[in-house]
Amino acid sequence: MERLSSPTQLLYAELLQSLLVAANPKRGVSFHTKEVDGNRYWYMDYVLGEQRNAYYLGPADEELTALINTMKANWSDDAPDAKARAKLVAMVRAGGATEISGRHARVLEALAQAGVFAVGGVLVGSHAFALMGNMLGVRWEKAAMRTQDVDIAKDYTIHVNVPSADLPQALDATELGFIPVPSLNRKAASTSFKVRGEELSVSVLTPMRGKPDGSPITIPGLGTMAEPLRFLDYLLEDTQPAAVPVRQGVLVQVPSPARFALHKLVVSQRRPAAFATKSTKDIRQAELVLEVLLEDRPGDIMLAWEAAEMMPAKFMKELQLGLKQCAALIREEILALG
Repeated sequence: MERLSSPTQLLYAELLQSLLVAANPKRGVSFHTKEVDGNRYWYMDYVLGEQRNAYYLGPADEELTALINTMKANWSDDAPDAKARAKLVAMVRAGGATEISGRHARVLEALAQAGVFAVGGVLVGSHAFALMGNMLGVRWEKAAMRTQDVDIAKDYTIHVNVPSADLPQALDATELGFIPVPSLNRKAASTSFKVRGEELSVSVLTPMRGKPDGSPITIPGLGTMAEPLRFLDYLLEDTQPAAVPVRQGVLVQVPSPARFALHKLVVSQRRPAAFATKSTKDIRQAELVLEVLLEDRPGDIMLAWEAAEMMPAKFMKELQLGLKQCAALIREEILALG
């Protein structure tokens, strides 16, 4: 893990802002500061779908404040020029920001253009982890980011009052040759799609509530079914926008880094023994995110932990077991926060 330079972090913030303005030309983007433990921080307010959110930008120091003042002076409610965004993408990538590979980026762009993220879809898994590095101002080790899976999650109980998105149609538009993956239960609908003859796949997930039942669930607004997973609701309760640095930039939604890390610790304990390699990867991703948050934003971990304590007892039990597998220093610092 290595830190991105301050100029690259500021360029990323500008790219994200320009994508949010383009997505909400009539609502715009605004900024506000918040005082936490005697320190002041900048946040950016934005609207995605029908929900208003706040995105953390950083400490209210002279450099960031000057950049924000410049942005406010230059930006209007008109959608930013695509050429300007393409230039920002090039500068962010030149600064060492994490990139998404060509075919995977093509999939994310198609999903974004179809409105998948605007209707509540959230990018989870290793692709979300990769983009979190740019959000947090770091570049992860490559081994922790490797994946052929694009995982999209949406809560089936939440209905966003915007036009629906058609996920299967968006995948067809990529012209990569996606086909539905048959379910083990032949009577059940498919919840994932795969490029014929390749490993690249897209899976659709949703929270499992009530008694254990792995039957696919219809997802309002996505035109597809999803595989229910226990405790996924914890991950989807707090999400943030992220910019994919490709072409003119792609706007997606990802989980908050703190919840992502704690959820990864839980997931690591729920995988079958045959997937031990993935469990090890879960722990490593959690460690890397927690390491950055402990140094820069420990309050985020505290809030995520408080939310975890509101989950069922089994969630906390598996979280504690996952934490025991983390590096000793990280484990001790997390426990000290509580």
